[in-house]
Order: sequence, then C-alpha cells, then structure tokens
Amino acid sequence: MEDLTPRREDLEPIEIASRDEIEALQLERMKWSLRHAYENVPFYKASFDAAGVHPDDLQSLSDLARFPFTLKQDLRDNYPFGMFAVPREQVRRLHASSGTTGQPTVVGYTERDIRTWASVVARSMRASGTRPGDVVHIAYGYGLFTGGLGAHYGAEALGCAVVPVSGGMTTRQVKLIEDFGASTIMVTPSYMLSILDEYRAQGLDPRKSPLKVGIFGAEPWTNSMREEIEQAFDMHAVDIYGLSEVIGPGVANECVETKDGLHIWEDHFYPEIIDPATGEVLPDGEFGELVFTSLTKEAFPIIRYRTRDLTRLLPGTARSMRRMEKITGRSDDMIILRGVNIFPTQIEEQLMTVSALAPHFQIELVREGRMDQMIVHVELAGGGCDGEAACAELQKKIKRNVGVSTRVQLAEAGGVARSQGKAVRVIDNRPKG
Repeated sequence: MEDLTPRREDLEPIEIASRDEIEALQLERMKWSLRHAYENVPFYKASFDAAGVHPDDLQSLSDLARFPFTLKQDLRDNYPFGMFAVPREQVRRLHASSGTTGQPTVVGYTERDIRTWASVVARSMRASGTRPGDVVHIAYGYGLFTGGLGAHYGAEALGCAVVPVSGGMTTRQVKLIEDFGASTIMVTPSYMLSILDEYRAQGLDPRKSPLKVGIFGAEPWTNSMREEIEQAFDMHAVDIYGLSEVIGPGVANECVETKDGLHIWEDHFYPEIIDPATGEVLPDGEFGELVFTSLTKEAFPIIRYRTRDLTRLLPGTARSMRRMEKITGRSDDMIILRGVNIFPTQIEEQLMTVSALAPHFQIELVREGRMDQMIVHVELAGGGCDGEAACAELQKKIKRNVGVSTRVQLAEAGGVARSQGKAVRVIDNRPKG
C-alpha cells in the first residue's frame, strides 16, 4: 500500500498543539457551550437547576462531572425543535433518526455549524490519507441520515471531487469506482464487503481498483475485517466515528500512519468515559461508556450525551488529541445469552479466523423450550470448501473464546442478508413478553 501519511505542514496547528493548549481551549469553549445551552434551551435550564448546578460552577474541566447527563429519551421528549438553542429561522439544516424505536431525534445546524461539520470531516479525511483533488466515492446513505451529506460537505471542503452515489445498486457502484477513478470510498464496512463480492462476481481484480483509501463508519467493525478489506483491495481501511446527536460523522478518526484508534477532535467535542451502571467518570484507559459534550455547536448544543457506545480513552499518538479505541459495541446492543454478555463484533472476530467462511454473518436469537439459543448464519467463502467442517470449527472457536454454545448454520451463497447501509447483525426471534 502507498504511504499516505499527511505532511506535518498540512495539519492544522491545533492537531499537534500541546495538551495544555488544547485543554485551555476546551475550558474556554466549554464555559461558552454550557452557558449557551442554559440560557437558550429550557430543557437544560431545568436540568441544571434540578441538579443544583450553574454554568458559572465550571472552573476546571473536571467540574463537568457535576452536570447532569443528556439521554436520547430527552431528545425524543423535546421533539421536534425543543432542544434548539437558536430561533428556528437561523437553522439551515435538519437531520433526524429513523424513529423506528420511538419518536425520531431531530438535530439542527446553523450556517456556522455546517462549516464546522465540514471542517472536521475534511480533517478526518486528510488524516485518512485523502488529498485535495482526489475523487471521493460516497456510498453512505443520503437524506435524513447524516452520513451521506456529512461526508459530502467534508470532501468538498478538502477540495475533492465528489461522486454522491449513496447506497444500493451495487453493480453500478463498481462501474463508477472504475470509470471515475475513485481513490477514496466512504461507506459502511459491511456494504464494502458487498462491493467486494460484486468485484469478484464481475471477474474484476479488486487489487487493481483505483481505490487507495476506505473510510468506514456507522457501525462497529473489527481489525480482522480491516485486514480482510485491505488485503482484498490493496488499500488503507480506516475508521471514522460520529453520531448525529453530537454532529454526525467526523467526531473522531483514525490516522492512516498509525491505525491505532480514533483521534477525537477535542477542540470541538469533549469526551468522557463513565461506568454505564453508576455514571461515575472513569480515568483514561478504563473501559466504559462514551459521553460527549459539544464545545462549538450553535443550533444544537449537547451536554454530557450518553452515546451507549463502549470504548476507552488513550493518549494521542499521531496527533496530540486523545484517542478512543475502536467501538466494541453498544451497551444497548449487547446480547445477554444464558448469563454471558456478547457483542456481535466478538462473533465477527471468530468468523474472520475461519478461512473457509465468507465474512457475511447474521445472529438469530431463538427460544427452544425454556432456553435461549443463538444461531449464527454464515456462508462459504467459495466452492470446494467443506461447509460442515467449517461450521464446526467456528462453533468451537465461539465456545472457546466467547464462552457460549451456539449453532452455526450454513446458508446458500448470498443467503445471508446483505447491508446497503448499517448492517443488521442481530435478529431477535424470541417470544416477546
């Protein structure tokens, strides 16, 4: 793979500033953000007052722990515009969740917010190895989902040519990558595997594609999947992180020269790790739930938002800003099977070690008698493999390394559902109630 390490002179000064400089900027911006939220969002005034805190109480970054959390339900309860801190007329963009599990969560952006968002995505793309003038193929979904437009504006801000394909029509995805000479693709990792399948179905060598960088986000994925994609395409695969409540994609990103976790753009987003059960702030290096406070957002400030994503904070390496480990899962996506806590990424990790099996999988939860059971649906990687032996091997590895007994079921080629957006890894068919 080509060395795509950015030149030091191309980095923004804040990316390589001292920790003292970063923390001084964070404190100044956090004071503004707390006051902005308190004075302009009735929810935050009521929440702070109920907790007996005031923005003036923040004298150091550690004082943030005194302020209350914001939950997704709080956003739903204030649907549609109750969390906005500016008049609706100053909002230039609205995004929203699908609302499939309740009232949608709505987020808004002022003109400055959109510029900020574009700048952090551009910074993320540069950290990934993308350069001005590159052709960027965006296969994230466009629309109310923040992925497509977030990536689009960031690529344009970096000075790239954008191919706004969105998801679906995989045959056309391959044609446009090849015909337009895309050097960067931005897409969910699970859909990238579908694109890989399509390359092979068309008899094309993915290693000869023009792609040099893949920027993958919107769902947890493992380093094993990174290796699979990098080897298949002879390109760099890096992780981007974001969520609409905080701004969208571009909250954090891996650096192509290290790929050792995602550097959080701490000049705009302040991270904490808490114990999911107690809410206690944990020291850097401890594993727990990720919490974010926005430092510069105008329309939709967010204070101590509980993301439910599980990770830990680590010191900076390629940049001065702290890193977060790749997300292992979400506290609300965790499967509890016969008393064992399991994340889909743990199953993926074992699957990637069985060469006879393709990287596509789906977990089905069923109840047989009084016992919950897990069925892992898989496919063979190609013809000539012993499917029965491969399934038995995966079953043993899951038992040995994850600690649960499962049934591994082989599907026909293409039988495991493919994702064109975020992968649906778990289907719960257990009786309700």
